[in-house]
Amino acid sequence: MVSEQDRSGPVVPTGDGGSAFSVPHRYRLDVSYDGTDFSGWARQPGIRTVCGVLEEAFSTVLRQTIELTVAGRTDAGVHASGQVAHFDSTAVIDEPDRLVRRMARFLPTDVRVTAVTAVSSDFDARFSALRRHYEYRFSTARYGVDPLDVRGVVSWPRDIDLDAVRDASSRLLGLHDFAAFCKRRDGATTVRELQRFDWERVGDRVTAYVSADAFCWSMVRSLVGAMQAVGEGRRTPEWTAGLLETRDRSSAVTVAPAHGLSLVRVDYPAAADLAARNVATREVRGDIPPSVTGCC
Repeated sequence: MVSEQDRSGPVVPTGDGGSAFSVPHRYRLDVSYDGTDFSGWARQPGIRTVCGVLEEAFSTVLRQTIELTVAGRTDAGVHASGQVAHFDSTAVIDEPDRLVRRMARFLPTDVRVTAVTAVSSDFDARFSALRRHYEYRFSTARYGVDPLDVRGVVSWPRDIDLDAVRDASSRLLGLHDFAAFCKRRDGATTVRELQRFDWERVGDRVTAYVSADAFCWSMVRSLVGAMQAVGEGRRTPEWTAGLLETRDRSSAVTVAPAHGLSLVRVDYPAAADLAARNVATREVRGDIPPSVTGCC
Protein backbone atom coordinates (compact mmCIF):
# COMPACT_ATOMS: atom_id res chain seq x y z
CA MET A 1 0.00 0.00 0.00
CA VAL A 2 0.94 3.68 0.16
CA SER A 3 0.75 4.78 3.77
CA GLU A 4 0.71 8.24 5.28
CA GLN A 5 2.86 9.13 8.27
CA ASP A 6 0.14 11.58 9.26
CA ARG A 7 -2.64 13.54 7.65
CA SER A 8 -0.37 16.30 6.41
CA GLY A 9 2.92 14.46 5.95
CA PRO A 10 4.28 12.93 2.73
CA VAL A 11 3.14 9.59 1.46
CA VAL A 12 5.71 6.82 1.87
CA PRO A 13 5.76 3.49 0.01
CA THR A 14 5.31 0.27 1.90
CA GLY A 15 5.43 -3.36 0.83
CA ASP A 16 7.35 -6.60 1.27
CA GLY A 17 10.58 -5.25 2.71
CA GLY A 18 13.19 -3.74 0.44
CA SER A 19 11.77 -5.26 -2.73
CA ALA A 20 9.16 -2.53 -2.93
CA PHE A 21 12.02 -0.07 -3.43
CA SER A 22 13.75 -1.99 -6.25
CA VAL A 23 11.03 -3.53 -8.40
CA PRO A 24 9.16 -1.00 -10.56
CA HIS A 25 5.38 -1.02 -10.58
CA ARG A 26 3.30 0.58 -13.32
CA TYR A 27 0.21 2.69 -12.65
CA ARG A 28 -2.39 4.13 -14.98
CA LEU A 29 -3.78 7.60 -14.30
CA ASP A 30 -7.12 8.88 -15.56
CA VAL A 31 -6.93 12.66 -15.72
CA SER A 32 -9.28 15.58 -16.26
CA TYR A 33 -8.25 19.20 -16.73
CA ASP A 34 -9.33 22.63 -17.87
CA GLY A 35 -6.59 23.60 -20.31
CA THR A 36 -7.24 27.34 -20.23
CA ASP A 37 -4.36 28.27 -17.96
CA PHE A 38 -1.94 25.54 -19.06
CA SER A 39 0.62 25.82 -21.86
CA GLY A 40 -0.40 22.38 -23.09
CA TRP A 41 0.40 18.95 -21.70
CA ALA A 42 4.13 18.51 -22.37
CA ARG A 43 6.60 19.50 -19.65
CA GLN A 44 8.52 22.70 -20.36
CA PRO A 45 11.03 24.24 -17.94
CA GLY A 46 9.64 27.30 -16.20
CA ILE A 47 6.24 27.02 -17.91
CA ARG A 48 3.00 25.79 -16.37
CA THR A 49 1.92 22.60 -18.12
CA VAL A 50 -0.39 19.74 -17.12
CA CYS A 51 2.42 17.19 -17.14
CA GLY A 52 4.69 19.46 -15.12
CA VAL A 53 2.07 20.06 -12.42
CA LEU A 54 1.20 16.37 -12.15
CA GLU A 55 4.80 15.16 -12.07
CA GLU A 56 5.70 17.66 -9.37
CA ALA A 57 2.72 16.62 -7.23
CA PHE A 58 3.29 12.87 -7.60
CA SER A 59 7.02 13.22 -7.02
CA THR A 60 6.28 15.04 -3.76
CA VAL A 61 3.65 12.57 -2.57
CA LEU A 62 5.58 9.42 -3.52
CA ARG A 63 8.98 10.81 -2.48
CA GLN A 64 10.66 9.89 -5.77
CA THR A 65 11.01 11.35 -9.23
CA ILE A 66 7.93 10.54 -11.30
CA GLU A 67 7.81 10.88 -15.08
CA LEU A 68 4.57 10.47 -17.01
CA THR A 69 3.85 8.93 -20.41
CA VAL A 70 0.60 10.23 -21.90
CA ALA A 71 -1.92 9.02 -24.47
CA GLY A 72 -2.05 12.35 -26.31
CA ARG A 73 -0.12 15.57 -25.71
CA THR A 74 -2.79 18.24 -25.94
CA ASP A 75 -1.94 21.77 -27.06
CA ALA A 76 -2.21 24.94 -25.01
CA GLY A 77 -5.84 25.68 -24.15
CA VAL A 78 -7.16 22.22 -25.04
CA HIS A 79 -9.14 20.44 -22.32
CA ALA A 80 -9.52 16.80 -21.29
CA SER A 81 -12.09 14.78 -19.38
CA GLY A 82 -10.62 11.41 -20.39
CA GLN A 83 -6.85 11.82 -20.63
CA VAL A 84 -4.74 8.74 -19.74
CA ALA A 85 -1.14 8.58 -18.56
CA HIS A 86 1.11 6.04 -16.84
CA PHE A 87 4.18 6.08 -14.63
CA ASP A 88 6.57 3.57 -13.09
CA SER A 89 7.32 3.70 -9.39
CA THR A 90 8.98 1.61 -6.71
CA ALA A 91 6.08 2.45 -4.42
CA VAL A 92 3.40 -0.19 -3.93
CA ILE A 93 0.05 1.57 -4.12
CA ASP A 94 -2.57 -0.85 -2.86
CA GLU A 95 -5.05 1.82 -1.76
CA PRO A 96 -5.45 3.80 -4.99
CA ASP A 97 -8.65 5.57 -3.89
CA ARG A 98 -6.79 6.97 -0.91
CA LEU A 99 -4.09 8.29 -3.23
CA VAL A 100 -6.73 9.89 -5.47
CA ARG A 101 -8.13 11.74 -2.46
CA ARG A 102 -4.62 12.78 -1.41
CA MET A 103 -3.81 14.14 -4.87
CA ALA A 104 -6.97 16.25 -4.77
CA ARG A 105 -5.39 18.19 -1.91
CA PHE A 106 -2.02 18.56 -3.68
CA LEU A 107 -3.26 19.56 -7.13
CA PRO A 108 -4.67 22.90 -8.30
CA THR A 109 -8.38 23.05 -9.03
CA ASP A 110 -7.99 22.98 -12.82
CA VAL A 111 -6.53 19.45 -12.92
CA ARG A 112 -7.76 16.27 -11.26
CA VAL A 113 -6.63 12.65 -11.17
CA THR A 114 -9.90 10.73 -11.26
CA ALA A 115 -8.45 7.22 -10.92
CA VAL A 116 -5.18 5.41 -10.19
CA THR A 117 -4.98 1.79 -11.34
CA ALA A 118 -2.20 -0.78 -11.08
CA VAL A 119 -1.46 -2.20 -14.55
CA SER A 120 0.99 -4.62 -16.11
CA SER A 121 4.28 -3.49 -17.62
CA ASP A 122 2.73 -4.12 -21.06
CA PHE A 123 0.36 -1.20 -20.60
CA ASP A 124 1.62 1.93 -22.34
CA ALA A 125 -0.66 4.96 -22.27
CA ARG A 126 0.63 6.04 -25.67
CA PHE A 127 1.48 2.91 -27.65
CA SER A 128 -1.25 0.64 -26.27
CA ALA A 129 -4.05 3.01 -27.28
CA LEU A 130 -6.46 1.80 -29.95
CA ARG A 131 -8.08 5.18 -30.57
CA ARG A 132 -8.57 8.64 -29.11
CA HIS A 133 -11.93 10.41 -28.96
CA TYR A 134 -12.28 14.19 -29.10
CA GLU A 135 -15.25 16.53 -29.00
CA TYR A 136 -15.30 20.07 -30.36
CA ARG A 137 -18.09 22.34 -29.13
CA PHE A 138 -19.66 25.44 -30.70
CA SER A 139 -22.49 27.76 -29.81
CA THR A 140 -24.43 29.26 -32.72
CA ALA A 141 -26.41 31.54 -30.40
CA ARG A 142 -26.52 35.12 -31.61
CA TYR A 143 -25.57 36.34 -28.13
CA GLY A 144 -22.42 34.18 -28.07
CA VAL A 145 -21.61 31.59 -25.40
CA ASP A 146 -23.28 31.23 -22.02
CA PRO A 147 -20.86 32.57 -19.37
CA LEU A 148 -20.78 29.19 -17.61
CA ASP A 149 -19.55 27.52 -20.83
CA VAL A 150 -17.20 30.18 -22.15
CA ARG A 151 -13.96 28.32 -21.31
CA GLY A 152 -14.96 25.20 -23.27
CA VAL A 153 -17.29 26.33 -26.05
CA VAL A 154 -16.49 28.49 -29.10
CA SER A 155 -18.91 31.13 -30.34
CA TRP A 156 -19.97 30.56 -33.96
CA PRO A 157 -23.02 32.84 -34.40
CA ARG A 158 -23.67 31.97 -38.04
CA ASP A 159 -26.01 29.81 -40.05
CA ILE A 160 -24.49 26.38 -40.64
CA ASP A 161 -25.41 23.80 -43.26
CA LEU A 162 -24.97 20.63 -41.22
CA ASP A 163 -25.93 18.39 -44.14
CA ALA A 164 -23.00 19.75 -46.16
CA VAL A 165 -20.71 19.45 -43.13
CA ARG A 166 -21.69 15.81 -42.59
CA ASP A 167 -21.16 15.07 -46.28
CA ALA A 168 -17.70 16.63 -46.21
CA SER A 169 -16.78 14.90 -42.95
CA SER A 170 -17.75 11.45 -44.25
CA ARG A 171 -15.39 11.86 -47.22
CA LEU A 172 -12.42 12.02 -44.85
CA LEU A 173 -13.08 8.76 -43.02
CA GLY A 174 -10.55 5.94 -43.35
CA LEU A 175 -6.78 5.61 -43.60
CA HIS A 176 -5.29 8.67 -45.33
CA ASP A 177 -2.37 11.04 -45.32
CA PHE A 178 -3.74 14.08 -43.45
CA ALA A 179 -0.73 16.29 -44.22
CA ALA A 180 -3.01 19.14 -45.33
CA PHE A 181 -4.50 19.23 -41.83
CA CYS A 182 -1.32 18.82 -39.77
CA LYS A 183 1.56 21.00 -38.72
CA ARG A 184 4.66 19.18 -39.89
CA ARG A 185 7.09 17.73 -37.35
CA ASP A 186 10.41 16.24 -38.37
CA GLY A 187 10.25 12.44 -38.45
CA ALA A 188 6.50 12.40 -37.74
CA THR A 189 3.94 10.65 -39.92
CA THR A 190 0.74 12.36 -41.01
CA VAL A 191 -0.92 9.07 -41.97
CA ARG A 192 -3.88 8.40 -39.71
CA GLU A 193 -7.06 6.34 -39.68
CA LEU A 194 -9.99 8.67 -39.07
CA GLN A 195 -12.67 6.39 -37.64
CA ARG A 196 -15.42 8.85 -36.71
CA PHE A 197 -16.28 12.39 -37.77
CA ASP A 198 -19.89 13.12 -36.82
CA TRP A 199 -21.83 16.27 -35.99
CA GLU A 200 -24.78 16.86 -33.68
CA ARG A 201 -26.89 19.94 -33.03
CA VAL A 202 -29.01 20.38 -29.91
CA GLY A 203 -30.54 23.84 -29.79
CA ASP A 204 -27.70 26.35 -30.19
CA ARG A 205 -25.02 23.79 -29.34
CA VAL A 206 -23.13 22.07 -32.18
CA THR A 207 -20.71 19.29 -31.29
CA ALA A 208 -18.22 17.54 -33.55
CA TYR A 209 -17.21 13.99 -32.57
CA VAL A 210 -13.79 13.03 -33.90
CA SER A 211 -12.09 9.66 -33.32
CA ALA A 212 -8.92 8.16 -34.80
CA ASP A 213 -6.17 5.70 -33.97
CA ALA A 214 -3.98 8.77 -33.34
CA PHE A 215 -3.80 12.42 -34.32
CA CYS A 216 -0.97 14.58 -35.59
CA TRP A 217 -0.26 18.11 -34.45
CA SER A 218 -3.29 20.47 -34.94
CA MET A 219 -5.21 17.81 -36.90
CA VAL A 220 -8.52 17.89 -35.02
CA ARG A 221 -8.77 21.68 -34.96
CA SER A 222 -7.81 21.84 -38.63
CA LEU A 223 -10.49 19.29 -39.55
CA VAL A 224 -13.05 21.34 -37.65
CA GLY A 225 -11.82 24.58 -39.25
CA ALA A 226 -12.24 23.08 -42.71
CA MET A 227 -15.77 22.00 -41.83
CA GLN A 228 -16.60 25.54 -40.68
CA ALA A 229 -15.77 26.77 -44.17
CA VAL A 230 -18.07 24.12 -45.66
CA GLY A 231 -20.87 24.85 -43.18
CA GLU A 232 -20.79 28.55 -44.06
CA GLY A 233 -20.87 27.79 -47.80
CA ARG A 234 -17.39 29.13 -48.50
CA ARG A 235 -16.14 25.68 -49.54
CA THR A 236 -17.69 22.50 -50.94
CA PRO A 237 -17.52 18.94 -49.60
CA GLU A 238 -15.53 18.06 -52.72
CA TRP A 239 -12.89 20.64 -51.80
CA THR A 240 -12.43 19.00 -48.42
CA ALA A 241 -11.89 15.56 -49.97
CA GLY A 242 -9.41 17.04 -52.43
CA LEU A 243 -7.21 18.14 -49.54
CA LEU A 244 -6.31 14.48 -48.95
CA GLU A 245 -4.22 14.65 -52.13
CA THR A 246 -2.08 17.42 -50.64
CA ARG A 247 1.23 16.39 -49.10
CA ASP A 248 1.89 19.65 -47.28
CA ARG A 249 0.05 21.76 -44.78
CA SER A 250 -2.72 23.67 -46.61
CA SER A 251 -2.83 27.42 -46.03
CA ALA A 252 -6.52 27.30 -46.99
CA VAL A 253 -7.38 25.40 -43.81
CA THR A 254 -8.08 27.51 -40.73
CA VAL A 255 -7.21 26.05 -37.32
CA ALA A 256 -10.21 26.32 -34.99
CA PRO A 257 -9.63 27.87 -31.52
CA ALA A 258 -8.11 25.55 -28.93
CA HIS A 259 -10.62 26.07 -26.13
CA GLY A 260 -13.48 24.33 -27.95
CA LEU A 261 -11.61 21.02 -28.00
CA SER A 262 -11.67 18.29 -25.35
CA LEU A 263 -10.11 14.82 -25.21
CA VAL A 264 -12.97 12.72 -23.82
CA ARG A 265 -11.81 9.10 -24.00
CA VAL A 266 -8.94 6.78 -24.95
CA ASP A 267 -9.65 3.14 -25.84
CA TYR A 268 -7.32 0.25 -24.97
CA PRO A 269 -7.39 -3.47 -25.78
CA ALA A 270 -7.79 -6.25 -23.25
CA ALA A 271 -4.78 -6.88 -21.02
CA ALA A 272 -3.79 -9.99 -22.98
CA ASP A 273 -3.56 -7.95 -26.19
CA LEU A 274 -1.52 -5.00 -24.90
CA ALA A 275 1.91 -6.27 -25.97
CA ALA A 276 0.73 -7.01 -29.50
CA ARG A 277 -0.86 -3.58 -29.74
CA ASN A 278 2.40 -1.90 -28.67
CA VAL A 279 4.25 -3.65 -31.49
CA ALA A 280 1.57 -2.80 -34.06
CA THR A 281 1.53 0.88 -33.10
CA ARG A 282 5.27 1.17 -33.62
CA GLU A 283 5.14 -0.31 -37.12
CA VAL A 284 5.93 2.03 -39.99
CA ARG A 285 3.01 3.04 -42.23
CA GLY A 286 4.26 3.06 -45.80
CA ASP A 287 7.44 5.05 -46.22
CA ILE A 288 6.72 7.40 -43.32
CA PRO A 289 8.39 6.91 -39.92
CA PRO A 290 6.33 6.56 -36.73
CA SER A 291 5.09 9.74 -35.17
CA VAL A 292 5.79 11.41 -31.91
CA THR A 293 2.31 11.52 -30.40
CA GLY A 294 1.11 15.07 -30.15
CA CYS A 295 -2.13 16.91 -30.55
CA CYS A 296 -4.56 18.38 -31.65
